Amino acid sequence: MLSISHAATGAFIAVKIGNPLLAVPLILASHYVEDAVPHWDAGTGLSKGKKTPKAAFRDEIIDIIVAGIIVLILFPVHISLTSPLTALLAAPVWGAFFGLLPDFLEAPRNFLKYEPRWLRPINKFHGRFHHSIPNVWAGLAPQVLLLSLIWAFR
Repeated sequence: MLSISHAATGAFIAVKIGNPLLAVPLILASHYVEDAVPHWDAGTGLSKGKKTPKAAFRDEIIDIIVAGIIVLILFPVHISLTSPLTALLAAPVWGAFFGLLPDFLEAPRNFLKYEPRWLRPINKFHGRFHHSIPNVWAGLAPQVLLLSLIWAFR
């Protein structure tokens, strides 16, 4: 899934549940469930050599920026000039972060060809769920539906 989908789902769960002890496990589980749905994402084609790491990295940076904007549109966060760091503690922000965490953990392997031993089982577990497809339109359709549902129920 695109970062947009994972971040919006994480923010949605965090806002609706509120308690991080309950929300974070659900957010992480949602990431794997979403990745099991056939989808297209910024890294599709990277592992098969159909996309260069540079192109995938560029696309992923754009995806993360758009994800942040979408999350803040869906779930506005009040930023105080006297304490701007409190915005990081807002549910949509930490929810979006945990929604993206499994992908962040794969980044060193995907872009730097470096995978610490402790990350291998986590990334292997993630890989069992991940099901990307090369057809952009078919791969974006479930994500558009997901974002529409989040918009409707936010």
